[in-house]
Amino acid sequence: MAELTKAFNSMFREYDIRGRVSDEELCPDNVYRIVKAYSKYLQTLGIKKAVVGYDNRDCSIGFADAAVKALREFGIDVCFIGLALSPLTYFAQYYLKCEGAVMITASHNPSGWSGFKLAKGYSMTLEPDDIKAVYALVDTDDEKYKPEKEGGYEEINVRDAYINDIVSRIKMGPKKPKVVLDAGNGGAGVFIYEVFQKLGCMTFQLHCDPDMTYPNYFPNPSDLKGRAKLKEMVTHPYIKADLGLSFDGDGDRLGVIDNNGNNIWSDTILAYIAKNLLKRKKGATVVYDVKCSRSLTEVIEQNGGNPVMWKTGHSYIKSKMHELNADLAGERSGHIFIGGDDYYGFDDAVFVGAKLVEALSNDEDNISEAIAKFPQYVTSPEIKAHCADELKYGIVEKIVETFKERYPGKVFDINGARVSFDNGWGLVRASSNLPELVLIFEAVTEDELRKIRAVFKEVLSAYPEISEKWDNDIYDD
Repeated sequence: MAELTKAFNSMFREYDIRGRVSDEELCPDNVYRIVKAYSKYLQTLGIKKAVVGYDNRDCSIGFADAAVKALREFGIDVCFIGLALSPLTYFAQYYLKCEGAVMITASHNPSGWSGFKLAKGYSMTLEPDDIKAVYALVDTDDEKYKPEKEGGYEEINVRDAYINDIVSRIKMGPKKPKVVLDAGNGGAGVFIYEVFQKLGCMTFQLHCDPDMTYPNYFPNPSDLKGRAKLKEMVTHPYIKADLGLSFDGDGDRLGVIDNNGNNIWSDTILAYIAKNLLKRKKGATVVYDVKCSRSLTEVIEQNGGNPVMWKTGHSYIKSKMHELNADLAGERSGHIFIGGDDYYGFDDAVFVGAKLVEALSNDEDNISEAIAKFPQYVTSPEIKAHCADELKYGIVEKIVETFKERYPGKVFDINGARVSFDNGWGLVRASSNLPELVLIFEAVTEDELRKIRAVFKEVLSAYPEISEKWDNDIYDD
């Protein structure tokens, strides 16, 4: 029996499993061990069928083979869909009637990482207690769980069904927006061009050929450097697009550039989609994470909706959405979930991009004019400060207590510390996926934002375990 090492244990995170591609963390043998434990967990839930898909990384095909082997050995029938997006895998669950799913991906983590998104039902991925249960089954007695007959296997192409399902749900108006699509050489490039062409958009492609070496940049919509070329294309005098859309490596996170080349963070996109939803569904609930702008809350309230702030994390937001029977949910990182009568309630950047184009096609305003009517704040990008995985949660707990002592009644601590000030707010939380802390600041002016940032800089400076240098930070000390 292989040892449960510190490196192996570190891969079991809050709501998914991610690790570096190495003999100590993710390799075919360890993928087999982990998916074997997941197969046993599916048995305890009475689930006997699972979809398997993988993202566009050089390790993914081998890891998919190991996952299929483990599932079948423990009696789980496999529907293998090959190169996929996370939302395509979730869609395939409905299409193929599979409550289980293994999507091999590390999402927006950089090259050299891999992982899994594991399902426990339709539009439901594992939450912390489920992750702990899977971990507890690693290397347990195989004979107790092995059936007499191995699971079946079928290779199925669901690409066309997925594309047609999305297009059938979109009701385009008289305008046909001109769109630049940036897949960052990830798997989304296999799907997005055809979707937006079928919607009648004039469509321009940027890095839409899948390439496992990611020669331009790794697809992550939160990365400002990755959006630079997209901005250039959107504003090119021969293109003058209405919108630029960028997709992460597994297609569940969306980045947006407006017609003027400006970044639009996903909480603003969520506000725009919420406003359109609330025109026809007053009182609808919208769930969003602690990183989202105060403007989002105000737009939802102004349009007769019910805003609910919750923990960051796609599984947390998805779970809260289903608990409250909400029609819409999202995170500032780019995950947006559309449910109700419109879609399945999982995070799908391709569908959200299509809904955004649909809204614009029916709107007299362009995207920059529409969002200019929202309450305006100055907001930082997601700033990252390195902090070791084994230390970050404990340090954040101490930081939360420091802020509570300094600003009693002003700290929302459901997920790190979101501290309210008279003219804005600041957030620090531990990343669920990487050895770092995530910080965001927002205020009525840039000067006020810098003041809030300075408060956080001073509090975090008390901990030498936190890097003094902040990445993706556009502000000077």
